[in-house]
Amino acid sequence: MMVGLLWNVWAFFFLIALIQVLCIHEYFGLMQKMFPENITPRNMVWGVQIFGLLLLLMIARGDHFWMIILFFPALLLLSGLLHKSGSVQLLMMLTGCMVYVIFPLSLLLLLRLISIIIPLALVLMIWMNDTMAYLVGSFIGKTPFSKISPKKTWEGTVGGALLTLIGAAIWGYYTPYYHMVDWMAIGLCASIAGTAGDLFESKLKRLANVKDSGSMMPGHGGALDRFDSLLLATPFAFSYAAVFMPKLSLLIF
Repeated sequence: MMVGLLWNVWAFFFLIALIQVLCIHEYFGLMQKMFPENITPRNMVWGVQIFGLLLLLMIARGDHFWMIILFFPALLLLSGLLHKSGSVQLLMMLTGCMVYVIFPLSLLLLLRLISIIIPLALVLMIWMNDTMAYLVGSFIGKTPFSKISPKKTWEGTVGGALLTLIGAAIWGYYTPYYHMVDWMAIGLCASIAGTAGDLFESKLKRLANVKDSGSMMPGHGGALDRFDSLLLATPFAFSYAAVFMPKLSLLIF
């Protein structure tokens, strides 16, 4: 993970591509359990995988990829509509995969092109939020946060977010790159949107009646279980960074 984050753009590309392939595979596995009457055609699943990898490749190469964005998803949706088992649910599955998995990971790669330090900080802040929320909730958590995830508490969620913001402020104070408020904004994306991403994936698993999205890491679940927070936090972090954080090259990386 750290090699992919820190080495170079192509190492980052291969890391994100691997995560994307695993997440797409698990996403359609959950959808199949949620809608057993709708069998997703295997060629469409492969089409979504190919589209996601091509999009990442063209971003990494710096190519103009607007034609793929416009036409490839449209062809997939059209083929789903014309398929003999085509239904509204099938179209929603295909669209949901692109919105939930492919585009957030593409934006994460674009963040890497703005500066290597932004996706690195985002990942570390998500880890910090999860860890601090767990620790605070374990010590003083009493009020359930959501029925979707019974183990989460309001005390843990708020404590994790506050400690993440404090950590982001300390990071912003000492680092020479960007301003403190920028890192606090990224920390806010990591804590709020990251928690929402965790709850959203928990809801999907509950609807699919499974404990884990996959078995990639025994005892820890699959790729979606590990990167659910990142998928939802990335679009918000990218939106902020694209407007307020100019492209920055770090010679040390």
